[in-house]
Amino acid sequence: MTTLNLTSELERLIGDITDRCPDLQHVAPERVLVCVSTGRPSAGGSLAKIHPLRFAGGEKSVTSRRGRRRVVCTMPTITHQGEEMLYVIYFLVPRFLGLPFREKLITVFHELYHISPACDGDIRRFPGRNYAHGSSTKSYNALMGSLVDAYLERLPELSRLRFLEGDLAELRERHCAIVARRLQAPRICISPG
Repeated sequence: MTTLNLTSELERLIGDITDRCPDLQHVAPERVLVCVSTGRPSAGGSLAKIHPLRFAGGEKSVTSRRGRRRVVCTMPTITHQGEEMLYVIYFLVPRFLGLPFREKLITVFHELYHISPACDGDIRRFPGRNYAHGSSTKSYNALMGSLVDAYLERLPELSRLRFLEGDLAELRERHCAIVARRLQAPRICISPG
C-alpha cells in the first residue's frame, strides 16, 4: 500500500487539464495553490472554492468606502516554492471525494473556469449581477460537463485518474495514508485610506 498525496494528484490533474483543454490553456497551474479543507459529509453545500488573490484587473489593492471612511483593501501575498500564487483552490473533503467520478471532474473544471482569461489573480467576470457564474449556474455547470466530456475523449487512458474513483473510505482501503496540503483561508487586509 502506498501513501496518496491528494494535493499532488490534484495538481497533476490540473496541469493535464490545462494542457489538453483549449478553454483552460490560459491557466498557469504553477500560480494556483491547491489545498484541502474540511467539509462536512452532508448533502448540499460547497464542494470546492477558489480564492482569487487579486481584485478586478489584477490589482493587488483597491480603495473603497466603508460608510464615510475610505479604506484600502489589500490582498495577502502567498508564496509557494518561491513563486507568488494568484489563486488558492480548496477541495472540501470528504464531501468532494463522495461525488461520482464525473462530478468530481466537473467540480475541478468549475473552479478552474473561474480563473480570469488573463490569469491575473482575478476571477472570470460575466456581465450582470451574477458575475461569477453568468446568468445561470445551471448553464455554467452544463458547460463544465461538456468540457469534462471533451477532456475525457482526449485522454489516452484513465488510469491516472484512479484517485478520483471511490469515496474517502474506499481511498483509505487502497492507501496506507492520505495526505494533503492545508492552508488557512487568505484574508484581505483592510487599512485606513
